[in-house]
Amino acid sequence: MDQSANLRRKSRYTLVFVLLFAALIGITILNIVIGSVQIPFGELMRILVGRGQDSVQHSIIWKIRMPRIFMAAILGGALSLSGFLLQNFFGNPIAGPFVLGISSGAKMVVAITMIFFLSRLGAVSSMALIVAAFAGSMMSVGFILLMSRRLKHMAILLVGGIMIGYICSAVTDFIVTFAEESDIVNLRGWSLGSFSGMSWDNVAVAAVVVGITGAAVFMLSKPIGAYQLGEAYAQSMGVNIKRFRIALILLSSVLSATVTAFAGPISFVGIAVPHLIKRALNTARPLVVIPATFLGGAVFCMACDLIARTAFAPVELNISTVTSVFGAPVVIMMMLKRQKGR
Repeated sequence: MDQSANLRRKSRYTLVFVLLFAALIGITILNIVIGSVQIPFGELMRILVGRGQDSVQHSIIWKIRMPRIFMAAILGGALSLSGFLLQNFFGNPIAGPFVLGISSGAKMVVAITMIFFLSRLGAVSSMALIVAAFAGSMMSVGFILLMSRRLKHMAILLVGGIMIGYICSAVTDFIVTFAEESDIVNLRGWSLGSFSGMSWDNVAVAAVVVGITGAAVFMLSKPIGAYQLGEAYAQSMGVNIKRFRIALILLSSVLSATVTAFAGPISFVGIAVPHLIKRALNTARPLVVIPATFLGGAVFCMACDLIARTAFAPVELNISTVTSVFGAPVVIMMMLKRQKGR
Protein backbone atom coordinates (compact mmCIF):
# COMPACT_ATOMS: atom_id res chain seq x y z
CA MET A 1 0.00 0.00 0.00
CA ASP A 2 2.80 2.39 0.91
CA GLN A 3 4.67 1.52 -2.28
CA SER A 4 1.56 2.16 -4.37
CA ALA A 5 0.95 5.53 -2.70
CA ASN A 6 4.60 6.47 -3.11
CA LEU A 7 4.47 5.55 -6.81
CA ARG A 8 1.31 7.62 -7.34
CA ARG A 9 2.92 10.57 -5.56
CA LYS A 10 6.08 10.40 -7.70
CA SER A 11 3.99 10.04 -10.86
CA ARG A 12 2.06 13.16 -9.92
CA TYR A 13 5.27 15.11 -9.30
CA THR A 14 6.67 13.97 -12.66
CA LEU A 15 3.47 14.92 -14.50
CA VAL A 16 3.39 18.41 -12.96
CA PHE A 17 7.04 19.09 -13.83
CA VAL A 18 6.58 17.78 -17.39
CA LEU A 19 3.53 20.03 -17.85
CA LEU A 20 5.41 23.03 -16.42
CA PHE A 21 8.39 22.49 -18.76
CA ALA A 22 6.05 21.99 -21.73
CA ALA A 23 4.17 25.19 -20.82
CA LEU A 24 7.48 27.03 -20.45
CA ILE A 25 8.63 25.98 -23.93
CA GLY A 26 5.23 26.69 -25.48
CA ILE A 27 4.82 30.15 -23.96
CA THR A 28 8.42 31.02 -24.88
CA ILE A 29 7.75 30.24 -28.55
CA LEU A 30 4.49 32.23 -28.48
CA ASN A 31 6.26 35.20 -26.89
CA ILE A 32 8.87 35.14 -29.66
CA VAL A 33 6.59 34.80 -32.70
CA ILE A 34 3.63 36.97 -31.57
CA GLY A 35 3.88 40.75 -31.43
CA SER A 36 3.53 43.92 -33.49
CA VAL A 37 5.79 42.14 -36.01
CA GLN A 38 4.64 38.55 -36.56
CA ILE A 39 7.52 36.09 -37.02
CA PRO A 40 6.68 32.80 -38.80
CA PHE A 41 7.76 29.65 -36.98
CA GLY A 42 9.96 28.62 -39.90
CA GLU A 43 11.77 31.98 -39.80
CA LEU A 44 12.26 31.56 -36.04
CA MET A 45 13.90 28.15 -36.55
CA ARG A 46 16.12 29.60 -39.29
CA ILE A 47 17.29 32.43 -37.01
CA LEU A 48 17.85 30.12 -34.02
CA VAL A 49 20.23 27.93 -36.05
CA GLY A 50 22.32 30.99 -36.96
CA ARG A 51 20.93 32.07 -40.32
CA GLY A 52 19.45 35.42 -41.34
CA GLN A 53 21.62 37.43 -38.93
CA ASP A 54 21.19 40.60 -40.99
CA SER A 55 17.39 40.45 -40.99
CA VAL A 56 15.04 42.72 -39.06
CA GLN A 57 13.46 39.64 -37.43
CA HIS A 58 16.87 38.61 -36.05
CA SER A 59 17.27 41.97 -34.31
CA ILE A 60 13.70 41.87 -32.98
CA ILE A 61 14.18 38.38 -31.53
CA TRP A 62 17.64 38.78 -29.98
CA LYS A 63 17.60 42.45 -28.96
CA ILE A 64 14.00 42.99 -27.88
CA ARG A 65 11.96 39.84 -27.32
CA MET A 66 14.47 37.35 -25.91
CA PRO A 67 15.79 39.64 -23.11
CA ARG A 68 12.19 40.45 -22.18
CA ILE A 69 11.23 36.75 -22.15
CA PHE A 70 14.22 35.80 -19.98
CA MET A 71 13.52 38.63 -17.53
CA ALA A 72 9.83 37.69 -17.26
CA ALA A 73 10.86 34.09 -16.50
CA ILE A 74 13.60 34.98 -14.00
CA LEU A 75 11.63 37.67 -12.18
CA GLY A 76 8.39 35.68 -12.21
CA GLY A 77 10.17 32.75 -10.59
CA ALA A 78 11.85 35.07 -8.07
CA LEU A 79 8.56 36.69 -7.08
CA SER A 80 6.89 33.30 -6.59
CA LEU A 81 9.76 32.06 -4.41
CA SER A 82 9.59 35.27 -2.38
CA GLY A 83 5.90 34.66 -1.73
CA PHE A 84 6.56 31.03 -0.78
CA LEU A 85 9.16 32.10 1.82
CA LEU A 86 6.90 34.79 3.29
CA GLN A 87 4.00 32.35 3.55
CA ASN A 88 6.21 29.98 5.54
CA PHE A 89 7.60 32.82 7.67
CA PHE A 90 4.15 34.11 8.68
CA GLY A 91 2.41 30.73 8.51
CA ASN A 92 -0.30 32.18 6.27
CA PRO A 93 -0.96 31.45 2.55
CA ILE A 94 -2.20 35.01 1.92
CA ALA A 95 1.15 36.59 2.89
CA GLY A 96 3.10 37.97 -0.08
CA PRO A 97 5.50 40.80 -0.97
CA PHE A 98 2.78 42.90 -2.60
CA VAL A 99 0.10 42.41 0.07
CA LEU A 100 2.49 43.03 2.97
CA GLY A 101 3.71 46.33 1.48
CA ILE A 102 7.24 45.00 0.85
CA SER A 103 7.06 45.73 -2.88
CA SER A 104 5.73 49.23 -2.17
CA GLY A 105 8.61 49.96 0.21
CA ALA A 106 11.09 48.79 -2.43
CA LYS A 107 9.31 50.89 -5.05
CA MET A 108 9.53 54.02 -2.89
CA VAL A 109 13.29 53.79 -2.25
CA VAL A 110 14.01 52.85 -5.90
CA ALA A 111 12.02 55.88 -7.08
CA ILE A 112 14.01 58.17 -4.76
CA THR A 113 17.28 56.58 -5.92
CA MET A 114 16.38 56.87 -9.62
CA ILE A 115 15.46 60.54 -9.32
CA PHE A 116 18.58 61.33 -7.27
CA PHE A 117 21.02 59.56 -9.61
CA LEU A 118 19.35 60.67 -12.84
CA SER A 119 19.32 64.32 -11.81
CA ARG A 120 23.00 64.29 -10.82
CA LEU A 121 24.72 61.57 -12.87
CA GLY A 122 22.28 60.98 -15.72
CA ALA A 123 22.35 57.20 -15.16
CA VAL A 124 21.83 54.58 -12.48
CA SER A 125 23.30 51.06 -12.37
CA SER A 126 21.33 47.84 -12.00
CA MET A 127 23.09 46.97 -8.73
CA ALA A 128 22.28 50.41 -7.29
CA LEU A 129 18.59 49.77 -8.01
CA ILE A 130 18.73 46.30 -6.43
CA VAL A 131 20.43 47.67 -3.30
CA ALA A 132 17.88 50.48 -3.10
CA ALA A 133 14.99 48.04 -3.53
CA PHE A 134 16.47 45.75 -0.87
CA ALA A 135 16.76 48.68 1.55
CA GLY A 136 13.11 49.59 0.90
CA SER A 137 12.02 45.97 1.32
CA MET A 138 13.87 45.64 4.63
CA MET A 139 12.35 48.90 5.85
CA SER A 140 8.83 47.58 5.21
CA VAL A 141 9.71 44.19 6.70
CA GLY A 142 11.09 45.94 9.79
CA PHE A 143 7.79 47.75 10.36
CA ILE A 144 5.85 44.51 9.84
CA LEU A 145 8.03 42.64 12.35
CA LEU A 146 7.60 45.45 14.87
CA MET A 147 3.84 45.26 14.42
CA SER A 148 3.92 41.46 14.76
CA ARG A 149 5.14 41.86 18.35
CA ARG A 150 1.93 43.67 19.26
CA LEU A 151 -0.50 42.25 16.69
CA LYS A 152 -0.68 38.49 17.16
CA HIS A 153 -3.68 38.00 14.84
CA MET A 154 -2.49 37.40 11.27
CA ALA A 155 -5.50 39.11 9.66
CA ILE A 156 -4.78 42.36 11.52
CA LEU A 157 -1.08 42.08 10.66
CA LEU A 158 -1.97 41.73 6.96
CA VAL A 159 -4.11 44.86 7.19
CA GLY A 160 -1.12 46.61 8.78
CA GLY A 161 1.05 45.49 5.86
CA ILE A 162 -1.50 46.83 3.39
CA MET A 163 -1.48 50.18 5.20
CA ILE A 164 2.34 50.30 4.99
CA GLY A 165 2.00 49.68 1.26
CA TYR A 166 -0.46 52.58 0.90
CA ILE A 167 1.84 54.93 2.84
CA CYS A 168 4.87 53.99 0.71
CA SER A 169 2.84 54.40 -2.49
CA ALA A 170 1.62 57.81 -1.35
CA VAL A 171 5.19 58.94 -0.62
CA THR A 172 6.30 57.64 -4.04
CA ASP A 173 3.49 59.51 -5.83
CA PHE A 174 4.35 62.70 -3.92
CA ILE A 175 8.04 62.44 -4.94
CA VAL A 176 7.19 61.72 -8.57
CA THR A 177 4.73 64.62 -8.71
CA PHE A 178 7.37 67.18 -7.75
CA ALA A 179 10.31 65.63 -9.61
CA GLU A 180 11.69 67.10 -12.82
CA GLU A 181 9.88 65.81 -15.89
CA SER A 182 13.17 64.79 -17.51
CA ASP A 183 13.98 62.55 -14.52
CA ILE A 184 10.72 60.60 -14.55
CA VAL A 185 10.21 59.75 -18.22
CA ASN A 186 10.95 56.06 -17.56
CA LEU A 187 9.91 56.13 -13.91
CA ARG A 188 6.17 56.38 -14.55
CA GLY A 189 6.02 53.24 -16.69
CA TRP A 190 8.32 51.34 -14.33
CA SER A 191 6.28 52.31 -11.26
CA LEU A 192 3.21 50.58 -12.75
CA GLY A 193 5.10 47.35 -13.52
CA SER A 194 6.51 46.31 -16.89
CA PHE A 195 9.03 43.94 -18.49
CA SER A 196 9.57 46.21 -21.49
CA GLY A 197 12.95 47.75 -22.34
CA MET A 198 15.02 44.91 -20.86
CA SER A 199 18.60 44.33 -22.06
CA TRP A 200 20.98 41.38 -21.88
CA ASP A 201 22.96 43.27 -19.21
CA ASN A 202 19.80 43.37 -17.10
CA VAL A 203 19.27 39.66 -17.70
CA ALA A 204 22.83 38.84 -16.62
CA VAL A 205 22.58 40.80 -13.35
CA ALA A 206 19.12 39.41 -12.51
CA ALA A 207 20.18 35.85 -13.35
CA VAL A 208 23.21 36.03 -11.05
CA VAL A 209 21.32 37.57 -8.10
CA VAL A 210 18.24 35.34 -8.43
CA GLY A 211 20.35 32.26 -9.20
CA ILE A 212 22.47 32.61 -6.05
CA THR A 213 19.47 33.47 -3.88
CA GLY A 214 17.36 30.68 -5.37
CA ALA A 215 20.13 28.15 -4.70
CA ALA A 216 20.29 29.35 -1.07
CA VAL A 217 16.51 28.90 -0.78
CA PHE A 218 16.75 25.35 -2.16
CA MET A 219 19.49 24.53 0.37
CA LEU A 220 17.03 25.51 3.11
CA SER A 221 14.50 22.91 1.92
CA LYS A 222 14.93 20.59 4.92
CA PRO A 223 14.79 23.35 7.60
CA ILE A 224 11.70 24.81 5.88
CA GLY A 225 10.06 21.37 5.88
CA ALA A 226 10.79 21.00 9.58
CA TYR A 227 9.55 24.54 10.29
CA GLN A 228 6.24 23.77 8.54
CA LEU A 229 5.59 21.19 11.26
CA GLY A 230 6.03 23.78 14.01
CA GLU A 231 8.82 25.66 15.74
CA ALA A 232 9.13 23.06 18.50
CA TYR A 233 9.64 20.27 15.98
CA ALA A 234 12.14 22.36 13.98
CA GLN A 235 14.13 23.05 17.14
CA SER A 236 14.14 19.34 18.01
CA MET A 237 15.61 18.73 14.53
CA GLY A 238 18.48 21.14 15.27
CA VAL A 239 17.16 24.22 13.45
CA ASN A 240 18.24 27.54 14.96
CA ILE A 241 14.86 29.28 14.75
CA LYS A 242 16.15 32.83 15.13
CA ARG A 243 18.78 32.49 12.39
CA PHE A 244 16.40 30.53 10.20
CA ARG A 245 13.70 33.21 10.36
CA ILE A 246 16.29 35.91 9.59
CA ALA A 247 17.46 33.88 6.58
CA LEU A 248 13.88 33.51 5.33
CA ILE A 249 13.15 37.22 5.50
CA LEU A 250 16.50 38.24 3.97
CA LEU A 251 16.20 35.82 1.05
CA SER A 252 12.60 36.83 0.43
CA SER A 253 13.56 40.51 0.48
CA VAL A 254 16.43 40.01 -2.00
CA LEU A 255 14.12 38.17 -4.42
CA SER A 256 11.28 40.71 -4.25
CA ALA A 257 13.79 43.60 -4.36
CA THR A 258 15.33 42.27 -7.58
CA VAL A 259 11.89 42.08 -9.18
CA THR A 260 10.94 45.60 -8.10
CA ALA A 261 14.29 47.06 -9.18
CA PHE A 262 13.92 45.85 -12.77
CA ALA A 263 10.19 45.55 -13.42
CA GLY A 264 8.47 47.61 -10.72
CA PRO A 265 5.85 46.25 -8.31
CA ILE A 266 3.94 43.21 -9.62
CA SER A 267 0.86 42.09 -7.74
CA PHE A 268 -0.58 38.70 -6.67
CA VAL A 269 2.08 36.48 -8.29
CA GLY A 270 3.77 35.77 -4.94
CA ILE A 271 0.48 34.63 -3.41
CA ALA A 272 -1.32 32.84 -6.25
CA VAL A 273 1.50 30.79 -7.80
CA PRO A 274 2.76 28.98 -4.63
CA HIS A 275 -0.85 28.08 -3.79
CA LEU A 276 -1.58 26.73 -7.30
CA ILE A 277 1.67 24.74 -7.33
CA LYS A 278 0.98 23.16 -3.94
CA ARG A 279 -2.53 22.25 -5.09
CA ALA A 280 -1.19 20.72 -8.32
CA LEU A 281 1.49 18.70 -6.50
CA ASN A 282 -0.81 17.92 -3.57
CA THR A 283 2.09 18.48 -1.19
CA ALA A 284 3.90 21.28 0.65
CA ARG A 285 7.30 19.52 0.66
CA PRO A 286 9.84 22.31 -0.03
CA LEU A 287 12.22 19.98 -1.90
CA VAL A 288 9.55 19.57 -4.60
CA VAL A 289 7.59 22.81 -4.22
CA ILE A 290 10.56 25.22 -4.47
CA PRO A 291 11.68 24.31 -8.04
CA ALA A 292 8.06 23.87 -9.16
CA THR A 293 7.13 27.27 -7.72
CA PHE A 294 9.99 28.92 -9.61
CA LEU A 295 8.91 27.27 -12.88
CA GLY A 296 5.26 28.11 -12.21
CA GLY A 297 6.10 31.76 -11.55
CA ALA A 298 8.13 31.91 -14.76
CA VAL A 299 5.28 30.46 -16.84
CA PHE A 300 2.67 32.66 -15.13
CA CYS A 301 4.56 35.92 -15.68
CA MET A 302 5.54 35.04 -19.26
CA ALA A 303 1.90 34.27 -20.09
CA CYS A 304 0.70 37.48 -18.42
CA ASP A 305 3.36 39.49 -20.25
CA LEU A 306 2.22 38.02 -23.57
CA ILE A 307 -1.35 39.07 -22.81
CA ALA A 308 -0.18 42.53 -21.70
CA ARG A 309 1.68 43.02 -25.02
CA THR A 310 -0.92 41.64 -27.40
CA ALA A 311 -4.43 41.92 -25.92
CA PHE A 312 -4.93 45.57 -26.94
CA ALA A 313 -1.95 46.07 -29.29
CA PRO A 314 -0.45 48.51 -30.07
CA VAL A 315 -1.40 49.69 -26.55
CA GLU A 316 0.49 47.72 -23.89
CA LEU A 317 -1.09 46.96 -20.53
CA ASN A 318 0.82 47.15 -17.26
CA ILE A 319 1.89 43.70 -16.13
CA SER A 320 0.22 44.14 -12.72
CA THR A 321 -3.13 44.72 -14.44
CA VAL A 322 -2.96 41.27 -16.03
CA THR A 323 -1.50 39.45 -13.00
CA SER A 324 -4.27 40.96 -10.85
CA VAL A 325 -6.98 39.68 -13.22
CA PHE A 326 -5.69 36.11 -12.93
CA GLY A 327 -4.16 36.22 -9.44
CA ALA A 328 -6.88 37.97 -7.43
CA PRO A 329 -9.55 35.27 -8.04
CA VAL A 330 -7.08 32.65 -6.73
CA VAL A 331 -6.61 34.67 -3.54
CA ILE A 332 -10.40 35.04 -3.14
CA MET A 333 -10.85 31.27 -3.52
CA MET A 334 -8.10 30.69 -0.94
CA MET A 335 -9.85 32.94 1.59
CA LEU A 336 -13.26 31.31 0.95
CA LYS A 337 -11.75 27.85 1.37
CA ARG A 338 -10.04 28.83 4.64
CA GLN A 339 -13.34 30.28 5.91
CA LYS A 340 -15.23 27.14 4.92
CA GLY A 341 -12.62 24.93 6.59
CA ARG A 342 -13.16 26.59 9.97
